[in-house]
Amino acid sequence: MSTAPTTRLEHDLLGDREVPADAYYGVHTLRALENFPISGSPISTHPDLVVALACVKQAAARANAELGLLTPEVAGAVEAACEEVRAGQLHEEFVVDVIQGGAGTSTNMNANEVIANRAIEILGGTRGDYARVHPLDHVNKSQSTNDVYPTAVKVAMHFAIERLHTAMKSLAAAFAAKSEEFSGVLKMGRTQLQDAVPMTLGQEFATYAVMVTEDADRLAEAAALIREINLGGTAIGTGLNAPRRYAELAVAHLAELSGVRVVLAVDLVEATQDVGSFVQLSGVLKRTAVKLSKICNDLRLLSSGPRAGFSEINLPPVQAGSSIMPGKVNPVIPEVVNQVAFEVVGNDVSISMAAEGGQLQLNAFEPIIAHNLFESVTHLTAACRVLEQKCVVGITANTEHLRGVVERSIGIVTALNPHLGYAAATEVAAEALATGRSVPELVVERGLMTAEQVEAVMQPEVLIPALQKRATPVRDV
Repeated sequence: MSTAPTTRLEHDLLGDREVPADAYYGVHTLRALENFPISGSPISTHPDLVVALACVKQAAARANAELGLLTPEVAGAVEAACEEVRAGQLHEEFVVDVIQGGAGTSTNMNANEVIANRAIEILGGTRGDYARVHPLDHVNKSQSTNDVYPTAVKVAMHFAIERLHTAMKSLAAAFAAKSEEFSGVLKMGRTQLQDAVPMTLGQEFATYAVMVTEDADRLAEAAALIREINLGGTAIGTGLNAPRRYAELAVAHLAELSGVRVVLAVDLVEATQDVGSFVQLSGVLKRTAVKLSKICNDLRLLSSGPRAGFSEINLPPVQAGSSIMPGKVNPVIPEVVNQVAFEVVGNDVSISMAAEGGQLQLNAFEPIIAHNLFESVTHLTAACRVLEQKCVVGITANTEHLRGVVERSIGIVTALNPHLGYAAATEVAAEALATGRSVPELVVERGLMTAEQVEAVMQPEVLIPALQKRATPVRDV
């Protein structure tokens, strides 16, 4: 039987507490675990944030060592511990709930304690032996939660945004490929769900490619805004307890370690309280979500049926659609993207309220801002990938049906108006509506044009002047 103790005694402002002996976190994290049983999701749910926290702590250790504030031994151990966290180790020790009071203090303390206890082990000590490496005196040296937490969130956001940007560009390319494939497929365009004028299915899909590409560009612009950080500003941006040159050194090391081109804010007091860059980013995510949802609405409409709907395109079947209706297949991929979009719009409302709720020199609600941003970016990334791989690449066109709809549509008479005259065109349109016969058929029957003349007018490049100007109406994606 093992006689090893199952707990260790740690002390903080409020007194002594027993901490699990095998835990890398300490008493501050323990209290946060008890205080914030909110979402059930620990901060390790967002691994980018854990990695970013380790980058910040490692950059701080390097800067403090260069300034003679940490011994090479302690700084080296802290760096080694941070390297392990960056490599994916010890993430399960980041246990504080993502939704927490204290402006992220519990997250910062969780990181300080895990890194300190691992550094102690690297130096040959046992967890909780803070005389060797202290969470606050060493790991948190020259720092405050109020510069560490927002800096880590911004670095982590860059990691996540890069993946979303890549997924959006890939989705746009998939739409562009379909645009090329469908470039000669004639169909009716619609306004207000009513027949309008002819277009090609390729033009319709080219629009989707452009929409997604534009939002990818806006995302890159928003990402650039969050590269400005307040590391070195400490509590409220005045730099109290951070020596001269610390901010400059720490930011340079953070850029090197993270690969993110972070820059020090010009006014650290402003940067510590202002979360405008997060609001801007959330707005771009909302814009992206709204447009993706509109595209998915279109895909569901265009594929509706297959007998009683539009039935213009076929979405790839990915699963049975009903437990009671045999043979039914539903547009489940566009539907799940719609739901992600609804979530992102809701997250944007929460972020806006949290940003507005900040007071004086600090916004205490950055944890909910960060959590919602990570959820939005992560889910949008997955949605883009699923939409591309499980839906867009497998879409096919019902070409003959689409052309038949054009020929039966009253809207086609508009293209024949210059050849028939308004009065004759109106008579043809009225008869077509009354009888259900096609406009081309009636025009030939009335002797107004020959079948060959009608066929010449019915060519996509004649019906759609835009095709004469450029063969492929698709932006570079």
